[in-house]
Amino acid sequence: MNPQSQSEPVLPPALKPGDTLGIVAPASPFDRESFDAGLRVLESMNFKLVIPESIFDQNGYLAGSDQQRADLLNRLFADPDIDGIICARGGYGAMRLLPLLDVDAIACHPKVFVGFSDITVLLDSLVQRCRMVVFHGPTVTTLGKADPSTRDRFLSALSTPEPLSIATSSSQVIQSGIAAGRFFCGNLTLFCHLTGTPFQPDFSGGILLIEDQGEAPYRIDRMLTQMRMAGCFEGLAGLALGAFTDCGSAEEVHRIVADRLVGLDLPILAGFEVGHETVNMTLPVGLPVRLDTTFGTLTFAGPAVR
Repeated sequence: MNPQSQSEPVLPPALKPGDTLGIVAPASPFDRESFDAGLRVLESMNFKLVIPESIFDQNGYLAGSDQQRADLLNRLFADPDIDGIICARGGYGAMRLLPLLDVDAIACHPKVFVGFSDITVLLDSLVQRCRMVVFHGPTVTTLGKADPSTRDRFLSALSTPEPLSIATSSSQVIQSGIAAGRFFCGNLTLFCHLTGTPFQPDFSGGILLIEDQGEAPYRIDRMLTQMRMAGCFEGLAGLALGAFTDCGSAEEVHRIVADRLVGLDLPILAGFEVGHETVNMTLPVGLPVRLDTTFGTLTFAGPAVR
């Protein structure tokens, strides 16, 4: 196991009413109507918002230049007046920022950071390079249309210094068992695209939750096959599946996972409400967690914020 993955995770300060959230757009441009709806949700939670003008820039399919987007992320982490950072949306482009992040400076200023989908690469990088606990959860543009339970979980996960847990909506055991390890969570496609790069995740000894959207079943097969051949799952302690939206039937996805991971002695549990659906539960990435297929749960060993 990577020695860094064995060290104690750094918890960000809990958010409280009146705290200031900085909004970043590390990937694609976003729809203003969805964005404004999400801002109203954040304001209803009694957060103050800092919305840098540069996040509205467009550079083709990117929300501004790579350096501009990376500089803003670095700056908001370093700014003592910013208590947390929420991503406007995913899309594409966050991977291009990985060489430009000032990880040493970011590690000195741990704070709540939230996003999902394309933001997977930033979550993983902050966990593995900064030892920081971050949050896989809604972006600004998805909060406005999110289910009430998603909004409630979002707020409680970021503001309550108590251990979190999540149960499957309908427990679907692919391989039974119990396992514990550091929690990793994100988009399968993005994890696959990191394979072979200097930023390839080290999942050894960990519990991994994957989700995806709009990928045909054969592509799910291809990504898992590539990652298995590349050794990405060697030493993995447990696997959880979130939503695979528009990826074929859940049963077919589960069959593919079972087939591609055959021979690995680890529990695999599907049915978690995490991903590209109206319900998208916020989870802390980088914390120790216990996966139990009997009870259909992920239970974190300690609080995610301090």
